[in-house]
Amino acid sequence: MTAEMTVGRDMAEFIPQKEIVYNGLLPYSDRLDREATELLAEIKANLCRAVLLRELWPGVAFWSRKLFSFLKLYGRRFSKDDHILFIKLLYELVTLPNLEPHMMQSYARLLIQLLKKKELLSRDDLQLPWRPLYDLYERVFYSKTEHLGLIWFPNSVDHILKALIKSCRLYFPASSTKEMLDEWRPLLCVFDVVMQKAISNMELFLPTIMPPEEHSQGFQLWFDELMHLWMSLQNQPSWEGHLVNLFARLANDNIGYVDWTPYIPTIFTRILRSLNLPVGVSQMVSPRYLTNSYDIGYIVLWVTALLGGPGNPAQKELTCLFNSIASFYHPSNHGRWQSRLMRLLQRLPASVVRRVHRERHASPCWITLVPEHQQLTDADLQEFTRSLTGASLLAMFSKTDSTDAAYALQNLALLTPELVIPPVLEKTYAAMETLTEPHTLTATLSCMIGMARSLVSPNNHYPEGRVHVLPLLMGSLPGVDPNDFSKCMITFQFITTFTTLVPLVDCSSAPSQRNDLTEIEKDLCFASAEFEDFVLQFLDRCFALIDSSTLEQTRDEMETDTQTHLESLVELGLSSTVSTILTQCSLEIYKVALQKVFNFATSNIFETCVSGRMVADMCRAAAKCHPSESLRLFVPHCCSIISHITDNEELQSEDELDKELLWNLQLLSEVTRVDGKQMLKYQGDLERILCVCVRLRCKRAYTLACSLLEHTLRSFSLIYPTEYRSTSGSFDTDLPIWDWGRPGDVAALGVCWHVPGPEEESFVFHLLSHLLHPELQRIKGHVSGEQPMSREELLQSLAIVQHCLLGAGNLLPPLDGPHASDLVSSMVNLGEVKLYIGVDYDASRENYRESICQTMRLLLHHILEHSEDDTKSLFVIIKIISDLMFFRGTQKKEFDSRWKSFTLVKKSMENRLLGKKQHIRALLIDRILLQHEMRKMVVEGSEYKVVHQDLLCDLLLLSTSTYSQVRSRAQNVLMAALGTYSFSYRDLIPRILQLLSPQHTGVTQQQFKGALYCLLGMYSGIPMASARDWEWVGQVWPALVRCGLSPTMSLEKPSIGRLLDDITDRILRQHDTIGVNFTVSEGCVEVAIQIAQSKNPTPCLEAPSKEEIKEGLQRQRIRNVVAARPWKFEHMATDWLSLLLREDHPLPPDAVLYFTQSLVHDSISIRKVAISAMAGILKQLKRLSKKVAVKPSDISGIEETDGLCVGDREGNRWLQYDSNNLPLTQEKWDSQCFVEKTHWGYYSWPREMMIYASSEKPKDDLPYEEMSEGEKIIFEYFSDPEFIDQLIEFLSLEDRKGKDSFNPRRFLLFKGLFRNYGDAFLPLLRPHLEQLASDPHESSQRCVCEITAGLIRGSKHWSFGKVEKLWQLLCPLIKTALTNITVETYTDWGTCIATACEGREPRKLHWLFELLMESPLSGEGSSFRDASLLYVLQGGLAQQQWRVSELLHRLLAYLEPKLTQVYKNVRERIGSVLTYIFMIDVALPHTRPTTSPHVAEFITRVLERLKPLTAEPEIHNHVHEENTQETDERTQAVKLLKTVLKWLMTSAGRTFTTPVQQQLQLLPLLFKIAPVEIDESYDEMKQDARTCLSLMSQGLLYPEHIPLVLAALEEMAGSRSWHARFSVLTYLQIMVFYNLFTLLSVPAEVLRIRKLVMQLLLDEQLEVRDMACTTLSGLLQCQFFPLDSSLQTQLQTLSQTSLPKARGELASTDLVRRHAGVLGLSACILSSPYDVPDWMPQILMDLSSHLNDPQPIEMTVKKTLSEFRRTHHDNWQEHRQCFTDDQLLVLTDLLVSPCYYA
Repeated sequence: MTAEMTVGRDMAEFIPQKEIVYNGLLPYSDRLDREATELLAEIKANLCRAVLLRELWPGVAFWSRKLFSFLKLYGRRFSKDDHILFIKLLYELVTLPNLEPHMMQSYARLLIQLLKKKELLSRDDLQLPWRPLYDLYERVFYSKTEHLGLIWFPNSVDHILKALIKSCRLYFPASSTKEMLDEWRPLLCVFDVVMQKAISNMELFLPTIMPPEEHSQGFQLWFDELMHLWMSLQNQPSWEGHLVNLFARLANDNIGYVDWTPYIPTIFTRILRSLNLPVGVSQMVSPRYLTNSYDIGYIVLWVTALLGGPGNPAQKELTCLFNSIASFYHPSNHGRWQSRLMRLLQRLPASVVRRVHRERHASPCWITLVPEHQQLTDADLQEFTRSLTGASLLAMFSKTDSTDAAYALQNLALLTPELVIPPVLEKTYAAMETLTEPHTLTATLSCMIGMARSLVSPNNHYPEGRVHVLPLLMGSLPGVDPNDFSKCMITFQFITTFTTLVPLVDCSSAPSQRNDLTEIEKDLCFASAEFEDFVLQFLDRCFALIDSSTLEQTRDEMETDTQTHLESLVELGLSSTVSTILTQCSLEIYKVALQKVFNFATSNIFETCVSGRMVADMCRAAAKCHPSESLRLFVPHCCSIISHITDNEELQSEDELDKELLWNLQLLSEVTRVDGKQMLKYQGDLERILCVCVRLRCKRAYTLACSLLEHTLRSFSLIYPTEYRSTSGSFDTDLPIWDWGRPGDVAALGVCWHVPGPEEESFVFHLLSHLLHPELQRIKGHVSGEQPMSREELLQSLAIVQHCLLGAGNLLPPLDGPHASDLVSSMVNLGEVKLYIGVDYDASRENYRESICQTMRLLLHHILEHSEDDTKSLFVIIKIISDLMFFRGTQKKEFDSRWKSFTLVKKSMENRLLGKKQHIRALLIDRILLQHEMRKMVVEGSEYKVVHQDLLCDLLLLSTSTYSQVRSRAQNVLMAALGTYSFSYRDLIPRILQLLSPQHTGVTQQQFKGALYCLLGMYSGIPMASARDWEWVGQVWPALVRCGLSPTMSLEKPSIGRLLDDITDRILRQHDTIGVNFTVSEGCVEVAIQIAQSKNPTPCLEAPSKEEIKEGLQRQRIRNVVAARPWKFEHMATDWLSLLLREDHPLPPDAVLYFTQSLVHDSISIRKVAISAMAGILKQLKRLSKKVAVKPSDISGIEETDGLCVGDREGNRWLQYDSNNLPLTQEKWDSQCFVEKTHWGYYSWPREMMIYASSEKPKDDLPYEEMSEGEKIIFEYFSDPEFIDQLIEFLSLEDRKGKDSFNPRRFLLFKGLFRNYGDAFLPLLRPHLEQLASDPHESSQRCVCEITAGLIRGSKHWSFGKVEKLWQLLCPLIKTALTNITVETYTDWGTCIATACEGREPRKLHWLFELLMESPLSGEGSSFRDASLLYVLQGGLAQQQWRVSELLHRLLAYLEPKLTQVYKNVRERIGSVLTYIFMIDVALPHTRPTTSPHVAEFITRVLERLKPLTAEPEIHNHVHEENTQETDERTQAVKLLKTVLKWLMTSAGRTFTTPVQQQLQLLPLLFKIAPVEIDESYDEMKQDARTCLSLMSQGLLYPEHIPLVLAALEEMAGSRSWHARFSVLTYLQIMVFYNLFTLLSVPAEVLRIRKLVMQLLLDEQLEVRDMACTTLSGLLQCQFFPLDSSLQTQLQTLSQTSLPKARGELASTDLVRRHAGVLGLSACILSSPYDVPDWMPQILMDLSSHLNDPQPIEMTVKKTLSEFRRTHHDNWQEHRQCFTDDQLLVLTDLLVSPCYYA
């Protein structure tokens, strides 16, 4: 049976998953089905063959790249079964355990593409196990060996892996949730860093999309537990963000299945807190909040998912949220919070649009739908829009982010056009009228551009929008303004957008002919008569713009005659706008406009640089729309003028030609870029002119002629659509106004294509034989010496050749010929894929590509030999070579930029609500053209033929030639080619290395540099997948090291030295581990066998035979052995050698020897590398310790129940440090179970708990005989006293003064030594250690730190006897060192002890803890020493967390009497230590009361000692730092208070939950200290008190705490000190804002707050009243309580308190009452700074009557009025409409009256 038949039979039952629809619309779409089927069959066959043959490289790698290209070209054009098999195969490949990181990445990318469209495969079709993926993630992210340099990952790997997990988690089986929880629950210990790991793993892996019946196996298992954990957290720890992301994803995937109502106030409160907005005057933000704020994208997702449902509770909170932050959006406010607020505003509407699309318009698929009752109704959407409109309209004018606001408005207009568009229209019209504020015009226009589709399309919600189209277009015309560039561009964009949507057709006669039109439609028809006017006026504006930018006007004579960047942008805007307008015109309007353009272009003569290009572009844009009309005008006119001028013989050899000739050539060259079919009738004229003009001597003239040649050829030979109107067919069919804003219909696009016919083809080849052929002959003559040419003539010839190639490249078949010899051995076919691009090459015609190629090579060698300095010609030749190889009608750069601009336009015009490719027709046509061009661009993985080999060798010659510019251009082309042709680099590298080798003597410096640059380029340019085989590394690296001996290599040339550094650097950065053992798992093989048997299309090869598979396995084995070849080389090699350390292959002994010797090398950089390498080598040599499983319940004797019980409980008591039961003897040491991991047992126990076996006697030492070669070498060196002396001497040197700190690399070196060799080297090191410890120098101490930490960690598995001996040595040592501690070294010691205790069993380190606990605050020595000792102790204890509660108790008991320290540094340190002592006392769900110290008891004891202070009204700091012997209680209490303040400050940011009740008992004391005005004299206590208040007021409150806080505040409001009353208000402001929604959920407390503020408004102290006014306006502004009539009357009554007439003393209480009323009214005015609510005019009038009251009232009124004027000034035109005329009179009077200046 033939292949034809099988393909046909297969396709009969074939249902593709999802094709790219655009392929079906290409003019040659009938050929594509066959092509795709054959390609797929080939991919399937070769992929499974490569896997079965175990050939990961190059086989699998090559064909998986082909599959990637297949997805790009045809989409998912394969059956469901194939889809699933591909995914399974790649899943197996990605999770292969020893895959090199780079290959893993490329498979992961492909897998993400395959999984992208989740609706195509349901969970029933595909299930993926989660374990293998998790193991992979664990290996990469928490790699145990990466920091030792045993494996290197590329930088992008984390990002790709996370994306992969996101795509896969959908298909994890239902049981996976439980397995994951079992895996990660034991890690949930809040004090430990693993908490971060556990929570982020949950966020990444837990599946949330599942059918409702599986919910009980899914999120219901963890939802309550994690939600309660989150609710009880108070100070955003770094992992809280992950938790929020998980909840947001859950909410979004299960709308209507999770009940969020009880949590809504908390959610919104926390969202508001995480925006980090500044509140109040003197607020300090805890730095932690800035770093750990939530991800805006997830907040938006969560809020969107909460909306809707019965009562829509979330919407109320959202409205309130935006009301309270609206004023931050005003353009005059900005700060570091601004970008977050803008992102929130920009993404929220987009997210709601996505949700509505999903509920109403998405095509149904297997994912569960949103239940009816939870869907968003129209009323919900209107409510939503209203809550955001205010903020968006303010943000619209922001200086930096107005585009965000425009995007938000675009999406809101999709949801509810009737609410959003009118206010923006109003602002737009206003902006068009004013001339003074260009920024408002650009801002409003950009918003209108986004809303264009919603405005124009026939929308049932907002039909009157379309009436505005014409006024808007006419109004925008003045924006085409030569003097304001940005205004000009935005106007062009605006006009283009609107005219793309609206056909410009005059249909004013329609209403008289039809009677089925609505009123609005009739109005539209009459208005459309103005279109012609609009088009003509627009053209006039453009002509004016062009006239003002001629060369003479914009440049002095001296400057260049090229365009500036801005001009080229304007030119682009101009031509695209003209083109759009004329495309959309009816034929009548078009003819008028065309005549106008023609007259303008032909009645003037333009210079060809600036204005000429603009006019020519305009003419081209006009000609494109109806070529038959336009060519009839332009071609004969230009041709006659040109031929008339050139008839004169003498002209042909002149250097400068007449402007008229140049201008007409330029015009003609642009006008011919139109539909080729229409140009056939002018072929005679064109040919005649071309033959004359390309041979003119004047450079400008022949350049223009060449571009005319190129454009003519392109018009005839390319495939392209010929029209881009917004509806198919012409505009005279139906009533055009019905087509306004109509999207294109993919099913019926009706694209008109230009496909070159036989006539056109023959004309193209006719031109080539007349123009190209003679040039090639001429060049050959020049090379052979028969007819030498001057350089100028040669350049002209080359130009003609180049432009012919660029014009006709599409019709010339690509270079072909025999293959280059086999470069890589593979058992799989590595052939190239030929794509059909719509051209059938005619073999009978001359192949010009071949002949150009031969001629150019001849010329190139000729030039390099005879005139190498002719660089201009070389540049052209390089360009021609690159086009010969790659050019098939489209340049890569051009294609990329078009693709980019296509996506931009698509974004700005798409309708996300309806989806389903509802784009405008022009965009869809553009996308199809791009699809066609993409097929020409896919060349990667082409075969490497001999022709290419020759060209690449020529390029290499050029890359190493004399002139640097030639070199760099050639290198760029060379790199592109190496990336294109498979394995070509294997052919070139030996040639490059030859230039570097020391034997090769005749190398010039330029060649040497060129060769190095080529290597550098390879490291950055080639897709590294191809450049990663060992043979390659084996050639290049040694060669680079040896090239130091090359005679050319003079390091005097700094550039060469720099280059070598660059290469080294690039290799170091880009080197990720290259695979050594390519082993294929059984799972892969099984899937491959299934693919081999699959149908539709059947794979096109036989499955490999048994023998082949055997050979494949054999090769796999050989590959894995060969790769470990020994390396010997020299100096620069150290770095690279250290890159070659691997996990899976021990280093050969020579290398170990080399590194060991390098540890004492003279050069510091080599020593550094050797230290890191040594740590890695020791890790390779590590012996595994045996582990045994234990059951915790056996040890504790307590069976744990199923329910969650967290924290210190009977069941984990045995893990605690207990000084009565320490392992002090051999048998106790052996009998106890040691658990090294600190977090185990706190939350829950692991399923299977493995601990190190202590029962066996460890072999004390490795006997010398049993060591491997490498181990012996290290052992010998480290047992040599001289070596150790040298090493220690080097290690205790200073590297950079004052910058050095504890070096983890050195620590790892020593840890490895002591781990692998026990205490064998201790005797030698001991004298050094003792000598260093007593030397107070920074570098010596640092060296001791590193070795000590290494010793303690390395002795993890030593036997008891050894450990005891070790501590007998270490204890005195550490004591000595700590007595010598200095400012420079105390952090190093802290790090040392913390490192030593990290992840270690506390009972094994009891010597260390007891030593540190002895007496930290001895008081001997300085206060500095005390603080440092505490710091070191804290480092150790903090690592041990909850397992040393006994030590914490001892420490607290020791510290409590000493809390009254005099010295500030000791106080601060004690504060920090206290934080750690109480950190374990948390109030988290299910957590038992801890056995560690409790805060509550401590505070009670402290308050007892602070008694003397509670009676005083204000507390001042009388204690000065002299150590006076006053021991009265008051002084002691003040000292104590200072320490307590330090503790409150440090704990605010560190602890997980805040003990609110206990802190409230301290509040009264703080209020008494905190000063109001910041006095200049720095008083530590007052500053601290203010900080504490600020931090406490930001704390998160729970509903049960609120009454307690308010009670405390009310008590303080009655205090005698007005400072305290003042502070109550500042505290209140911040507290309310940071707990807004929680407070609003308890209405009774809101009333209490209102009462409290009103009480303070009547305070006798003026400052307090003022502050109360500010507080009131703030509360009103975030609508904390409404401004209802009762509040207004209350204030008005107060303000009308009559003042006694007596001229004597004013009765003060009356004045206070009256002032309070006025302040209250002024608070109302200030509470709405940017709008005028309906109550405002009246209150303003009331206030104005108080202008003549006695002070302080008068002052208040003036301030309020001036503030009102400042905030309402911007939009006064709008605001004044809210006032009656009388009120306006009074206001104008007030705001400019003399009293305003008084």
